[in-house]
Amino acid sequence: MGMRRGRSTKNPPIFSHEFFIQNHADIVSCIAMVFVVGLMFQATAPVASLFVALQHNVTRNDSSSEDVGLYTYGRKDIFSTMFYLLICIVVHAVIQEYVLDKLNRKMHLSKVKHSKFNESGQLLAFYFASAVWGADIIVRESYININQLWEGYPHAELTFVVKFFFILQIAYWIHCFPELYFQKIKKEEMSSRIQYATLYLVFIVGAYVLNFNRVALSMMVLHYLVEFVFHLARLLYFAEKSELANTGFMVFNGLFVLVRLGTIILAVLTFWYGLDQSSQASVDFAAGNFNAQWIRINCLAAVCLLQAWMMWNFINFHLRRRREKSAASRRLKSPNKKKNKVVEEDINSLPEVDQNTATENGNVRARKGKKM
Repeated sequence: MGMRRGRSTKNPPIFSHEFFIQNHADIVSCIAMVFVVGLMFQATAPVASLFVALQHNVTRNDSSSEDVGLYTYGRKDIFSTMFYLLICIVVHAVIQEYVLDKLNRKMHLSKVKHSKFNESGQLLAFYFASAVWGADIIVRESYININQLWEGYPHAELTFVVKFFFILQIAYWIHCFPELYFQKIKKEEMSSRIQYATLYLVFIVGAYVLNFNRVALSMMVLHYLVEFVFHLARLLYFAEKSELANTGFMVFNGLFVLVRLGTIILAVLTFWYGLDQSSQASVDFAAGNFNAQWIRINCLAAVCLLQAWMMWNFINFHLRRRREKSAASRRLKSPNKKKNKVVEEDINSLPEVDQNTATENGNVRARKGKKM
């Protein structure tokens, strides 16, 4: 594929950290190709299929006497998740190399904005694809009828597209951890990224294992739609499209509150009312039936606490932003003693090329002022 993240003319030593970071996409794509090529040979096909194909297939006859391919989950899903984890890393590198890096070079963003731009660009593509794909599954599987979220539980047998969706979701959020190393993310930015990737993994894997995949899919589509709007607005802000960015943030603020409320309503309807109709005293691991009261209450509490925590952070962000605006307005009314310091801080936040340009322009203006 020939993807190179580094722009230095020096070639780093083989097997060094820099060499692996610059060439990680090529290395990972070669590993993935080993599994794909393994499918072509009879001796290696059984092992390669563990990684490439979805496992735990169960086939049953429907009313029209046609075989319907359904899937359950199991330990072999680890192999599929590992393979599609490699695919996620390659796709991440392709988007970074051929889209985001080119836009970054044109926009001349500061070092802080550069990292946030890359993060929003990657998440924008993922949220858009996941929201569209998830909405299509909801329509095709008739989950749009809210009774389908709990009727017929346990939903232990999944169609191919539903299982593939969850495997890719798990693989994507796991791939965020090695990307911290590949993208050279700073320590101060790691905590937030690790936090939200871990939360996604815990809730998605939990819903997948407990067979609450239908309600989880509906919640994910709602959440991804809101996050797509947010990252789109943030990219417009970095592109200096202020009016469009402000409109996007306004839409996000409204949708964020509505989706938090909608997610809680879905959780209450599913775990408190819907599944209560077929509740049982204990968990049936063999049938995959986790519709016990204590599990439903814990799931409902976890979803509600997560929504409350997100809403708390949302409110605190806007309160902090309002305080910063009022402090900035007071600074504008004060004397211009700190103007030089502010200009110097702005220059330091620029890329090195822009810093040199800004410094040279400042020196030229200073010399002109002396001559005058």
